[in-house]
Amino acid sequence: MLRLSLLLIFTLLFSYSIQIAKAVSGAYDIYSDEQLINLIRSNQYLQRVKLDECQLVQDIEARAEVLQQPLYQFLWGEMLNHGVCVKAHPARGIAILQTAAEQGSAEAMLKLADYYYRGQLVVKDRHRSVQYTLPAAANGDVNARMMLVKLFAEGYGSPKDYEMGYHWLYNSIFDDESQQKKATSLLQQLAVKMPTSIVERAQQQQLYMQ
Repeated sequence: MLRLSLLLIFTLLFSYSIQIAKAVSGAYDIYSDEQLINLIRSNQYLQRVKLDECQLVQDIEARAEVLQQPLYQFLWGEMLNHGVCVKAHPARGIAILQTAAEQGSAEAMLKLADYYYRGQLVVKDRHRSVQYTLPAAANGDVNARMMLVKLFAEGYGSPKDYEMGYHWLYNSIFDDESQQKKATSLLQQLAVKMPTSIVERAQQQQLYMQ
């Protein structure tokens, strides 16, 4: 009887300790891919890490460095670039973003393109921005397509790619009216650099380049 009572007490204490652990750490569950993509697209990813009181640093680092998950490589790289919850180490941060880009991460490609566009952490090189943006745009990322057309309209990249970039963005599906209006403005700016016949051909649903 005593043994049964002690076992019951132990079980209750163990259950209580688990509940306390959950109460303490439950708010800091690791992010799902969907959550992380939404945080990246809304530019809230670093703020979220701070709001979570830096409790997930080890998990984020492990998923980036050991598991080589591109979305977590993006997040870990940006934490290192900006010194969020860790000591700033831009050389390592940019390298991790490049690894994620090599794995096909549109988010990493676009972030690197933005760094080279603005000359932040790296030497300003907008032609290199085009190089990072092109594959993401080709894979259907609308934000990458918008940035590519912006770069083309500003005179960066090869003029032989203008028609393709115009075609991709013209035939994209937009998240909201604001994004659609911005895309329309960018297309108008690029169209100035192209013959009317090429613009008309680029507006077709299927592009048959000669």
